[in-house]
Amino acid sequence: MRTSWCSPAPGPVHPATAPPPAHGTNDPDPPGPAPLPLAPAAYDDGRDPSRHRRGRDDTWGEPMSTTVNPERAGRAAPSRPPRPGPLVPDQHGAWAFLALPVSLAAPVLSWHPALVPVVLAWVAAYPAAWALTGRLTAPRPHRFDRALRLWLPLAGVAAAASVAWRPWLVWVGVLYGLGYAVSLTYARARRERALGNDLVLVAQCALMVPVLVGVGARGGWVPPWPTFDGTLALLTAVCALALVGSTLHVKSLIRERRRPGFARASRWFSLACLAAATGLAVTGTPWPLMPATLAALRTHLLSDPSLRPGRIGMVELGVLVVLAGCAWWV
Repeated sequence: MRTSWCSPAPGPVHPATAPPPAHGTNDPDPPGPAPLPLAPAAYDDGRDPSRHRRGRDDTWGEPMSTTVNPERAGRAAPSRPPRPGPLVPDQHGAWAFLALPVSLAAPVLSWHPALVPVVLAWVAAYPAAWALTGRLTAPRPHRFDRALRLWLPLAGVAAAASVAWRPWLVWVGVLYGLGYAVSLTYARARRERALGNDLVLVAQCALMVPVLVGVGARGGWVPPWPTFDGTLALLTAVCALALVGSTLHVKSLIRERRRPGFARASRWFSLACLAAATGLAVTGTPWPLMPATLAALRTHLLSDPSLRPGRIGMVELGVLVVLAGCAWWV
């Protein structure tokens, strides 16, 4: 508890502050107690009080009084209210990952009302899984209670409505449940930012492209396999490759910036994707060429690890937006 400093209480003179006897006089009384410690002893860290701002109750350089102020006796120091836990994950790039499969599937899917709860469940499942993982593995799990109460019911209701319209989505839910189990294993090992865990998210995003197209096709318990044609396979592969390239590039600039091999892998991967896009353009499918070119230029020109994360994220968002726009020429 913080020590209150004040002047000596009125009344008899405190022995520590009494004036010394005149020189040469006889003092029959024994010497008084040693003076009380001065102001610096009131600080646990022993700092000089002259370096601190003078407070309302401070009297610098005078002895501390042992008198307790009755108005302050028993009064506890005010405590700050606990900060509420976050409602959304702080990984802003993940939201762009969630939006990309929806954007790539939009040019080729057929509209059906079931798409509304499916997209809602897809978006809400990410913060719900994040909050549930934090509740199960974080050192302070109670910080995720507020987010869990918001996102888990929302994702559950949307998923139930989706299954009611398209029962075959149960099998899709099983696959996503297995992916969540893998991510939970990484979280228990405190390796949420590992490359393997990021690739799980990439696989889930790529799978959502044919899922959305299938939702617009038909219902029943059997997945609509005939909808998975060459065009849909290309869109799914482009989604996966774009997200893998983005993951490698961002990691090479932030988390793995001290590992040159990560930067080399990112550059070679972007060149391989550019070569594949060039081959598609030669055979009559030119739309992936522009985003692949931008991705390769981004990887080779923006390779300075001192770049701020916000600038890196804006560049990544721009590349993904160009990719989503070019997909309309599929």
